[in-house]
Amino acid sequence: MKKLIECVPNFSEGDDMNIIKQITDQIETVEGVKLLDVDPGQATNRTVVTFVGTPEEVIEAAFRAIKKACEVIDMSKHKGAHPRFGATDVCPLVPVANITMEETVEYAHKLAERVGRELDFPVYCYESAALSPQRRNLAVVRSGEYEGLADKLAKPEWKPDFGPAKLVPQTGAVAIGARDFLVAVNFNLNTTSTRRANAVAFDVREKGRPKREGNPITGKAMKDEKGNPIMIPGTLKATKAIGWFIDEYGIAQVSMNITNISVTPLHIAFEEVTRKAMDRGMRVTGTEIVGLVPKRTLIDAGKYFLAKQERSLGVSEDEIIKIAVKSMGLDDLKPFNPQEKIIEYMLAAENKSKKLIDMTCTGFANETASESPAPGGGSISAYMGALAAALGAMVANLSSHKAGWDERWEEFSKWAEKGQTLKDELLHLVDEDTAAFNKIMDAFGLPKNTDAEKAARKEAIQSATKYATEVPFKTMEKAFETFELLAAMIEIGNPNSVTDAGVGALAAKAAVSGAYLNVKINASGLTDTAFASDILGRGAIIEAQARKMEEELLDMVNAKIIG
Repeated sequence: MKKLIECVPNFSEGDDMNIIKQITDQIETVEGVKLLDVDPGQATNRTVVTFVGTPEEVIEAAFRAIKKACEVIDMSKHKGAHPRFGATDVCPLVPVANITMEETVEYAHKLAERVGRELDFPVYCYESAALSPQRRNLAVVRSGEYEGLADKLAKPEWKPDFGPAKLVPQTGAVAIGARDFLVAVNFNLNTTSTRRANAVAFDVREKGRPKREGNPITGKAMKDEKGNPIMIPGTLKATKAIGWFIDEYGIAQVSMNITNISVTPLHIAFEEVTRKAMDRGMRVTGTEIVGLVPKRTLIDAGKYFLAKQERSLGVSEDEIIKIAVKSMGLDDLKPFNPQEKIIEYMLAAENKSKKLIDMTCTGFANETASESPAPGGGSISAYMGALAAALGAMVANLSSHKAGWDERWEEFSKWAEKGQTLKDELLHLVDEDTAAFNKIMDAFGLPKNTDAEKAARKEAIQSATKYATEVPFKTMEKAFETFELLAAMIEIGNPNSVTDAGVGALAAKAAVSGAYLNVKINASGLTDTAFASDILGRGAIIEAQARKMEEELLDMVNAKIIG
């Protein structure tokens, strides 16, 4: 699965669109990156840019943008309402999909080191990427702003994490960090009262509300010995919120920023705002997501609401997202289109390459039957494995809904989730097998006029052939994993569906054996005999085990039918 990170650099220019475009043009020169948003502000003289992509490509795009900002922005002449200390003031990286915060921090450090070394100006790391606890808070790192940077750099305790401890007047400094995804969301209320919406916002936001003497609304705000207001914390960590009235919709909303969705997921915020609104005689009628969100935000929400209904979580991604949309009323004010609101879907839309798994059954069959050598047996094997996993998931889902088995819903839900995961992994291998074949064809098409070209071509062919051997072997491994699911469903699943699990066993065995044929023919073309011998040996063991599992499971199925 592709790793994705988001980058949200803030540049100290919010008025001159020519300058801003020169910077964002640099981002768009990098393949594998999509520019999502450019938000200039004249009062702050600052532009917030958002782009997303695969990690290496994102930090390359960030570097090019930072470099261009050094050339076109002069901090010695900068004025603006927002705190700042550099041409590129901050540059946070945000994990979006299939990547941990720890991995994201590594990329932030890699970017920071390169900026300091190649562009030769001060770089500080903050938030999760901070190299010392004192520098975790951005406000502390940026204290003194640009005007105080020269004095700051002269102090040993403020030596930059990367780059020189010297003032570069035109450029200033940059803070490069890693943080969690920020979700901007509005909760719709069945009221027009801003004051009541604010009351709910103060109930839930982390900061809470001021503590007052006597009357909690009109009483005098209490202060501590330092003169700071004493606050009553709200119930949701990592959130900021206010209440407001929206003329466009004619309702009040609780407007919230969730600054860390790992601490407070969207669905938990929705549930808590709903509870607090009900305590005050109001109702949340729906939810409005502002901007884009990672897919996991809605997947986690959909699974949460399915679990509350004691329904299986092992259903398709589309169904899970549909449950999330309906449960939180994301389509309350206007239609909610996941293809336009989920980051991963937006990126997928950019990839216009034809995918086998997106075809109809008829289209896939016709494509296979055409004169083209791909898709071939490898893709078909992966698809048979996907169908085996799908049949296992189907039996698990039917079992979780079987009358009289209500208390077992969670047991079967876990099996169904396993089936869905295997199905998705095998579907990915359907197209990956064809892609591997195409890599071999591309390698054979390389020039071979000189000795150097011949050597490069030979190496490319071997590399592509090795990969084309590894892909069907992965299909073997994943298809074999479906036997555990199918065996469980034959043994403990809905007895009315035992033959469906049996068909799954047949498909799983065919997937393993079919994929092994591809392993063997591709391995025969490898000069790395040690690699070929190892993968063929492991493949032979898996196929023998698959033959045995197929026989055992079919015996179980027939015994259930006869019994």
